[in-house]
Amino acid sequence: MNRSEELEMFRTALRIADLQAGAVTLPQDRQVVVGSMRLHYLDWGGSGAPILFLHGGGLTAHTWDCMAVMLRDRFRCIALDQRGHGDSEWSPVIDYRIASHVGDVEGVVDALKLERPILVGQSMGGLNSIAYATRHSGSMGAMVIVDVATEINPGAADRIRDFASTPELDSPDAFLERAVKFNPIRDPAVLRRSLYYNLRQSPAGRWTFKHDQRRRSDDAMRSFEAERIKLTRELGNIKCPTLIVRGALSDVLTDEIAERFARSLPNGRWVKIEKSGHNVQGDNPRALLEAMHSFFREAGIN
Repeated sequence: MNRSEELEMFRTALRIADLQAGAVTLPQDRQVVVGSMRLHYLDWGGSGAPILFLHGGGLTAHTWDCMAVMLRDRFRCIALDQRGHGDSEWSPVIDYRIASHVGDVEGVVDALKLERPILVGQSMGGLNSIAYATRHSGSMGAMVIVDVATEINPGAADRIRDFASTPELDSPDAFLERAVKFNPIRDPAVLRRSLYYNLRQSPAGRWTFKHDQRRRSDDAMRSFEAERIKLTRELGNIKCPTLIVRGALSDVLTDEIAERFARSLPNGRWVKIEKSGHNVQGDNPRALLEAMHSFFREAGIN
């Protein structure tokens, strides 16, 4: 696919989302080395306070495209492919601990000189944002956590992991068929665009997800659970204004869990987004944008 076809596909996604961007352009693909890891990110430009977007497990930085193009008139927007995802490097030692992701975020913030960044993270990216904030909330502008908390519904998380662990298939269309069944909320044209950025072809000609599926090992999941429990004890350290977003159709985060999570934060609040599941930014980006703008106004962020 050439650049003009890519741009037209993006315009289609914006039309489906009922979003009207002033100028529809694609981001700049950039790289940064943090420690021994080469990380890819999308630089949307813009001016104002920096927003660093962190995607969920099994996704890529492009999950935030509709959000970033609409926000860059007021903010500098950066979307990171986290280690083992998208076009970033895989960890050679299969290190996908939350602590290691946080180290990557710290390196990106330092390398790009992001002053008082706003972190916007969904699912895995939301947990990584929470962990970063337990250390750095005093130097953050704010945080938006999308459909995740340190407490989640384990059955729903397993369902998502099962989909993200889809083995090799014969074609992108085969992945699209599975994606439509997994998320019937989303328009197939939008799902096709998401898969365009999230699939790679093997030397044998078959197709698979770009992310490193080794990160789902039993040892990795045990380590993740231990880190998640530790995070729960550190939530009081997060002082920056924080918005928790729940997809109304999601089974990952319930109203009760979202309410408890917001109460556990010194400056937290929560909102429910209708017509959206776990991937709120893809299912209903317009409503998510409205919620974020309202939150930014309340928090005094321009």
